[in-house]
Amino acid sequence: MSRTISIVGAGRVGQSLGKRLHKLGWRIGAVVAQSKKTARAAVRAIGAGTPHSHITPQALDADVILLTTPDGALEKVASALARFGPHNCRAKIVLHTSGALDRAVLAPLARCGASTGSLHPMQTFSGRGMPRLEGVIFAVEGDRAALRAARGIARALGGTPVEIRGKNKPAYHAAGALVAGHGLALMEAATRMLMKLGFSRPRALQALLPLIRQMLDNYERLGPQAAWTGPISRGDYATVAKHGKALGPYPREFKDAYAALALLAARVLSKQPAATRRKIERALKNSRGGAI
Repeated sequence: MSRTISIVGAGRVGQSLGKRLHKLGWRIGAVVAQSKKTARAAVRAIGAGTPHSHITPQALDADVILLTTPDGALEKVASALARFGPHNCRAKIVLHTSGALDRAVLAPLARCGASTGSLHPMQTFSGRGMPRLEGVIFAVEGDRAALRAARGIARALGGTPVEIRGKNKPAYHAAGALVAGHGLALMEAATRMLMKLGFSRPRALQALLPLIRQMLDNYERLGPQAAWTGPISRGDYATVAKHGKALGPYPREFKDAYAALALLAARVLSKQPAATRRKIERALKNSRGGAI
């Protein structure tokens, strides 16, 4: 397993992975960010490395080059690195950390002789504190050498590598976004609903956090069917109609989200999805005198 790594795009993900790898004994080479100031800050956060404010040949002076830039910058970064030529790229392993893109975006580097692939931890990185990586799934794909390196890095970080086909990465990433990104929006929407009723934010969180934590615990221990609670699980569509009516004064997205999630529950949790869906649609239609 390689032991020298450069990090290009040293933001939240790059700093977190770099710091962990440094603690594991990896030598950190170039650390590239958008300015000298941010590059120096990244080096301080990682605990090692040489800061650079632009793409430089020194980024290729490592066994592994980890690209942790935003998705939209990957193609440009790959092309910039490839311009340093085959003598710099040959036998290098280049991995990016995008959840939605595969190694195809690194084609300029592959043409220069580098082994290319991707390594994506299914974890959220807030930039405040180190996220847990132990037991986390790392989606990996790439050519043979890159895949071997990606698996090794995932395991070294305490994660579990799972090989995924490149064409499936957008759906894989969408699954994560449903939980992390959209789940957060759902939690904030529920919090604001309670605040509108007079709850303080701390009291709203006190009401909702135990609820969602118990739901997740039940889901893990019991599975989806046994963990499912609420009016739809009980066939109480009169309450669903009351919910729809109560959401009337809130922004439209609140009721639209309630309806969409109710129908999603019918699809993935109900033993009779079609019948449950019809009853939900009828209840919500009755709550406002029109179609959903």
